[in-house]
Amino acid sequence: MASDSGDSSDVDRLYDIDSRLSQAKDKSEHVSDYEAIIAAVKSGGTKAKQLAAQLIPKFFKFFPGLASKAASALFDLVEEDELGIRVQAIRGLPLLCKDTPEYVDKIVQVIGQLLIAEENVERDAVYKALMSLLRQDAKASLTGLFSQVEVGEENVRDKVICFVKDKVFPLKAELLRPQEQMERHITDLIKKSLQDVTGAEFKMFMDFLKSLSIFGQGAPRERVQELTEMIEGQADLDAQFNVEDVDHIDRLISCLFMALPFFMRGASSSKFLNYINKHILPVFDKLPEGRKLDLLKSLADASPYTTPQDSRQLLPSVVQLLRKYMPGRKTGEEMNFTYVECLLYAFHHFAHKTPNSTNSLCGYKIVTGQPSDRLGEDFSSNYKDFTERLTNIEDLVKAALKKLTQSMAEHNKAMGSAKTEEAMASIKVKKQNTLTGQRTCNNILAMTQPLHSKSPSFIGDTKITLSWKEPVKASNPAAQGGKRSAAALNGSSTKSMPTKKGRGEVAGFQSQLVNRALEGLSRGGGRRGGRGRGWGGRGRGRGYR
Repeated sequence: MASDSGDSSDVDRLYDIDSRLSQAKDKSEHVSDYEAIIAAVKSGGTKAKQLAAQLIPKFFKFFPGLASKAASALFDLVEEDELGIRVQAIRGLPLLCKDTPEYVDKIVQVIGQLLIAEENVERDAVYKALMSLLRQDAKASLTGLFSQVEVGEENVRDKVICFVKDKVFPLKAELLRPQEQMERHITDLIKKSLQDVTGAEFKMFMDFLKSLSIFGQGAPRERVQELTEMIEGQADLDAQFNVEDVDHIDRLISCLFMALPFFMRGASSSKFLNYINKHILPVFDKLPEGRKLDLLKSLADASPYTTPQDSRQLLPSVVQLLRKYMPGRKTGEEMNFTYVECLLYAFHHFAHKTPNSTNSLCGYKIVTGQPSDRLGEDFSSNYKDFTERLTNIEDLVKAALKKLTQSMAEHNKAMGSAKTEEAMASIKVKKQNTLTGQRTCNNILAMTQPLHSKSPSFIGDTKITLSWKEPVKASNPAAQGGKRSAAALNGSSTKSMPTKKGRGEVAGFQSQLVNRALEGLSRGGGRRGGRGRGWGGRGRGRGYR
């Protein structure tokens, strides 16, 4: 009873101080009154502390000499056991900054740590306080929030990232003003945070950065390159390669696919491809089976965007792998036609940029007038070996096409007699796999046929659609009275030979790979350095694959 009486007297005294300060013309003369409000935080009861939480921000600006003491008192109140006191203190924190904006960064850091609150009313107060500060001073508020992403405790960091993703990013048009200056500011904050992120977090940040106007379609090449360099950093392209480090392999391949749209916009692919050529292709046989195809697909997809210099460096490795997967004679072993499709596609694009490099590798006679033509040397044995392999793979592909055509007919027949949805779904999967196989075979034939010439023309455009991508629907030339396409003449489906490749064509395999990468398997491991979070880390699951 005595406690209640004491709290009541403290409350009455605080109301008297409130009245006195409100009426005072020169409030700065009433320092002792404001000190009494601050003191109530330590000595007062529940109601007194709640009232103090209201009065501290109300008169904060009039007592700059007590600013630090007052702010510390309010910080103490957000740690009180009583929910009502905490909520009132949280609501008061943004008010401290209305006339003292230099406190925004620090106060946002404090409120950001409260995002782990379990009570709905408290969490709602935290959200509203943060949004109030963001609207008041977005630059300082974002700095405070991202400091928790960079160095905050694990549970706080996770909550801050969720808040940024769900509450801040959707309001970028409102909060990032002036646009270019603020977009640059948040980009710099994100770049600092990328030192220690999971795969899912990195993808989320990159998706946001891609949406900013400074990185939009009209952005200069150096800005597109800036995004690519962020991805290169996540791929650990400066690390010593260990063929047993499956995490690094997965991350590298997935990062390469993330970077592909930027290669298409003029960013350099050199660092990625040189790393692959120097460290990975020489030990290709030692890679886990599941990663070999992913790597070859990534190499094929990136090949149209290489420089002549990089193409010259990569060609010998590609030709060596072609010799391995295009046998010189029938061996009876099962062929991996998708490997061959990837390698031929990369070979054509690399050779298109540096055609005379194929003279010594494949025995071709391509004249560019450069010493590297090596026309005085005899590479006829290389030509004979390479074309024999081409002929052999063509025979194998044609035989496979016959079987695939027969299988498709059987699937169509089975579909007509299927009784259940489950049976129909199973047949649809089989049909799709067969169709993909047909596309692979048709692509191989379209790419091997020009290579029998002693001076071939290499395919350097986008008329070949790789089998794992969705083909662009072409118009029907017969209906328009036009000539049949080259695709139709060489036996390839018109569906697999689109006209111009759009930006989105890489999305199919990219999404598949990245989604798989972000599934979060429970294997251990992680990136070097940082807090061990890596692309998996601390129970989040491995980042890539």
